[in-house]
Amino acid sequence: MSNVTRLHHALPLSPEIVEAINEMDEGLRKAIDTAKAAGLPQGLIVALLHGLAHSQTSIMVS
Repeated sequence: MSNVTRLHHALPLSPEIVEAINEMDEGLRKAIDTAKAAGLPQGLIVALLHGLAHSQTSIMVS
């Protein structure tokens, strides 16, 4: 994924925001690992994450 730029590399962000991003990333990693360990199909995990992202985007633009 060399063509992906992480937000906190592109913009100056406060240490608090960087910490919050890192905590969110870690929480997502743990949740995904737990879901995989429970046997959820990868496609379902991706669909759930995509649906959540879509929902949050809709909230932000409305």
